[in-house]
Amino acid sequence: MSLRAAIVSLALIGSAASAGAVELNAGSASRIEVGDRKGVAYYTVEPAGYRVVAGLARRAGVPPLRIETTLAGDQRVLALSPQGVGEPLAALEIVRQGDKVFVRPLGAGL
Repeated sequence: MSLRAAIVSLALIGSAASAGAVELNAGSASRIEVGDRKGVAYYTVEPAGYRVVAGLARRAGVPPLRIETTLAGDQRVLALSPQGVGEPLAALEIVRQGDKVFVRPLGAGL
């Protein structure tokens, strides 16, 4: 790995690990929060990549949001969910950086 690639990798890890990001552990559920939604996320190591599953619920009577994705190395996925009229989107970023997976809520205004 070149010095430039190493610096970029460290910067990306620092950005994912900050701003409320939760690092997931393989096969173990972690609590996550996105706005007023609460839930859990976990990942498993599969032949095609890391399979990440996240589930979020807002309150009783509102259908939960489930996200499933398989990430190869250094990939990310963005999940957006509308809320009520005039309310900001609920946004969640799932990032794989090497052998680590982070889940991070994103701010409103996307």
